[in-house]
Amino acid sequence: MKFHLSKEKLLEGLQQVQSVVSTRTTLPILSNVLLQTNGKGINMTTTDLDVGVRCNIEAEITEAGATTLPARRLFNIIRELPSSDVQFESDAKNVASIHSGQSFFKILGLPEEEFPPLPKFEGAKVYTLRQGQLKDALKKTSYAISTDETRYVLNGILCSFKEGKLTLVATDGRRLAMVDLELEIAPGKEASVIIPAKAINELQRLLKDDGEIEIRLGENQVAFELNGTLLVSKLIEGNYPNYRQVIPNEAKERIELERETFLNAVRRVSLLTSEKSNSLKLIFTKNNIDIAANSPEIGEAKESLPVKYGGKDFTIAFNPEFLMAPLRNLPEDTVYLDLIDEMSPGVIKINTSFLYVLMPMRISY
Repeated sequence: MKFHLSKEKLLEGLQQVQSVVSTRTTLPILSNVLLQTNGKGINMTTTDLDVGVRCNIEAEITEAGATTLPARRLFNIIRELPSSDVQFESDAKNVASIHSGQSFFKILGLPEEEFPPLPKFEGAKVYTLRQGQLKDALKKTSYAISTDETRYVLNGILCSFKEGKLTLVATDGRRLAMVDLELEIAPGKEASVIIPAKAINELQRLLKDDGEIEIRLGENQVAFELNGTLLVSKLIEGNYPNYRQVIPNEAKERIELERETFLNAVRRVSLLTSEKSNSLKLIFTKNNIDIAANSPEIGEAKESLPVKYGGKDFTIAFNPEFLMAPLRNLPEDTVYLDLIDEMSPGVIKINTSFLYVLMPMRISY
């Protein structure tokens, strides 16, 4: 195998695929990137057996072939090369030679046959949507994915392709984020799957504001094709909990808030919360919210915000980090906080399809 290309192109390709590579693996081949020549250049593929990525980069091929090389080491070498022009060659024993300017490197690789192939998606259910839509929807939901590995079905995002829409849901049992996207779904193509957090993180890295993305669903795998890159992942098996039952039906009070002003006030007051007393109170009085925190071992903080509020005086407490998470990830200037009482979940909404359910905390006076 023999080709040459620019250092920038090679680096760009390696950046696309190297984050999937596991640093701790019992199989040496999983630390490697598969390089294969094709008609237009080089295919680069990495996998950790759960998630795989393949991208294509343009190169001038002088001799067709394939090999696998340690992905991180190759990336570090290419990044440090002195010249933009890179000459690459590998022999029958998978020994690769790299020339660039006055630099020369020889790296030992492993044969292509040892590299696990990415799954094929014959007869898959296929959906197409705008990348910008999906990017926005994932930003509004992915922070609520559970990191508790004992509840593995919550370690991803539920994607439900039903009734002319794609619904994305993430929850960790204490909060829930949900977005609906309008989507044409052909008859017989309805499905619900749970996509693991690692694949969601990779997908967010690859998504752009423009262009389309094709989603293919197989038996227990999903593939995303976008910007000349293919991302494949295993799905999480199991039944996602009935999330609709935790969404309150009717709110007694709706408070309109300027998102950034509210976020900044919550962030300042949360500086006086601690691991022991990690709750922040919202105290509602006529046309006013007091945002307050009180930690016996640290001190206390309070900030007042004028709002339109004519209901009864009451206090509700939330985890400050959970309260701030959607506010950081929403682009809208105005958000609505829907409340029933001190013990019922609060709901954050905006003028488009999004909601965030947040369980209250017990108030200690």
